[in-house]
Amino acid sequence: MNFTLECEQEVDGRWIAEVPELPGVLSYGISAADAMSKAEILALRVIAERLENSESEPVSINLSLPVSA
Repeated sequence: MNFTLECEQEVDGRWIAEVPELPGVLSYGISAADAMSKAEILALRVIAERLENSESEPVSINLSLPVSA
């Protein structure tokens, strides 16, 4: 399964990153790298929890990071 990590800067200066394929996986940070790191950590936790609870089958994981961030 492929996951996309999207990141953009909010009007107030904060950065927000999300993984659209995993509802609720989004985080804020003081930099693009900070926000993306937190979102990636959260995505991996969500995937691990789904596996632990037998909510999904094991699959190959690929994360695509934005080039401009």
